[in-house]
This record gives sequence, structure tokens and C-alpha cells, in this order.
Amino acid sequence: FQRTANYTVPARNTPLDPEFVARIKADYPAFRARNSLQINAFGSNMPRSSIPAREFSPAVRRAALEERWEYGGLFFLGAFGDLLLDKAANDEAAEFVREKIRSVVKDREVARLLSPGQIIGCKRLCVDTDYYATFNRPNVRLVDIAEHGIDGITPEGVVANGESFALDALVFATGFDAMTGTLLRIDIRGRHGQTLRHAWRAGPRTYLGLSVAGFPNLFLITGPGSPSVLTNMIVSIEQHVNWIAGCIAHLGKSGRTTIEAQPAAQEAWVEHVNAVADRTLYPMCNSWYVGANIPGKTRVFMPLLGFPPYVEKCDEVAAKGYEGFLLA
Repeated sequence: FQRTANYTVPARNTPLDPEFVARIKADYPAFRARNSLQINAFGSNMPRSSIPAREFSPAVRRAALEERWEYGGLFFLGAFGDLLLDKAANDEAAEFVREKIRSVVKDREVARLLSPGQIIGCKRLCVDTDYYATFNRPNVRLVDIAEHGIDGITPEGVVANGESFALDALVFATGFDAMTGTLLRIDIRGRHGQTLRHAWRAGPRTYLGLSVAGFPNLFLITGPGSPSVLTNMIVSIEQHVNWIAGCIAHLGKSGRTTIEAQPAAQEAWVEHVNAVADRTLYPMCNSWYVGANIPGKTRVFMPLLGFPPYVEKCDEVAAKGYEGFLLA
């Protein structure tokens, strides 16, 4: 049952070469350190290109997309430096994937339904193993619910488009309240009893994605306003935990007991996050990056693009005695 087609690229999972594993483990600390300096904190033999698509000929662009398709994984989006900045470059990559779908799926109408129309990458890109080929199987049928939705759930299964489907198991893929939902389900209260839900009623507002004005000693891990979901999350979590640990140690040494974001610093940071997002194609999709999957949620692009510069900013703030924070 499909509501909205999304792009998926081959995972290309294969058994690992023991020599490759040994080589990585022999240099593991340095390997991890190098990853933390990469764009999005991803380490790979297929690095992200920084060159705009328009600087290549059509044949070279095609070859670059083919190479990354065969390599597999999320590195497909790194084919050109402007794939998520320039609509023309993105259109070419999106049509490339649609061509791949048409080349695999034998039924033309099914291939059409499986072909996304939105910008590639502005929703979370999926990786798969033989996903599109699955629809060539005689025991698989695609039920499109984009127009009418699900009519109802019955004891026997699902009714969609007026047709009943008997099911042994039903898997709900209904999305999740990303980046803010978990925090807002906790009754977090700051100064003067203000709730976090009230403070974020017009969308999440943070300083560095780490702190919220009016909520002393509340630290967020990969919260809105930080690179978080657009990075290797393990690296981002470690960076936040290490920064917070250093901050707490600083407070202890200086005899301070509270720290919170200054409102002016928070507002400037929110403006920065929005300005960065507005230079990209990310806000052009109804994705969970903007909270579009949650009815009533304020639409705002929540993560910050650019991991290494973000780390440098956090380090700079700490080096300047936690600039933008009020310590008391």
C-alpha cells in the first residue's frame, strides 16, 4: 500500500573482505577522527563531490550518477556539489532514478506509480535490496492510496479504494514526530513555569541545538537547530555529549551552577539555521524534516546543514567562555 512514492537507491550490501576489516580496525581511532571531519560525518571510498553539475558535460554527469548507483547507498546524493542546491542538477538526478525504475519494473503503470515526482533528497533517501524488482513478482501487487487513502481496517485486513484485502499481518508505516516529539511529550518546565511546548509553539527555537532560552541547565542531544539527522548520528551524538561534558566541567571549576541560552543569541541562531536552509532545496518538500507528517505541527526546517562548520562554531563558543550563554 503506497501513499507517496519515495526515492530508493541500491544498498549493494556484500560480505566484507577480511583484509579490509583488518585494515580499518588497525587504524580505527584515526579512521573515526577522519570521519568526524567529513561533510555529514560520513566516511567512504566514494567521497562527496564539491564541483557543481553544470561544470561537467552531460556524458560525464551520467557516468558520475551511474558510478554512484553501482556503488550504492546514500553516497548517490554526493555526485555533484550542488545536487541539493540547484534545481536543474537535482532534476537530472531524479530523472536518472526514474529511468532506473522504468528499466526494472515491467508493468508501465506500476513503474509510473513507483516513480516519485518530488525533489530527490529533500525527503530522507531510502536504500534497498531489490525493492523495485519485488513488484515483478506474481504474488506482489501495488495498491495506490494517494488519492483516496485507506477506507478502513477490518478484522480480516484492509479496505482501500473500495476493495477488501485479507491480511495475515499489518505493518503501520505512519511516520513519527521527529526531533521535537519526544521532548514535547515530557512536561519540561523552565523559568516561571513556562513549558517547552509553549516556548516552541511557533516551532522549535534553540541556541546551537543544545540549549533553550529560559530553560537553565537543560541540554539537548542532537536537537533541532543542530545537524543531527543530516549527519552520521553516532558522531553527532558524541560531539554533543563531549561538548556538554566540557561545559559542566567548566561550570564546576568556575563555581557556577546554572547556564542557559541568551534570548538574543538564540534568535540569531534560529535566523542562521533558516538562512542556511533557504539556500537549499530541502524546504521544498513536505517531509518530516519540516514536520509535515504531523497534523498541526508548525512547518519549519529543523536540522542545520553543515557538520564540520557547526563543530567549529561550538568549539569557538566554548573557547570564548560560552559566548551567547548566561552563566550564573
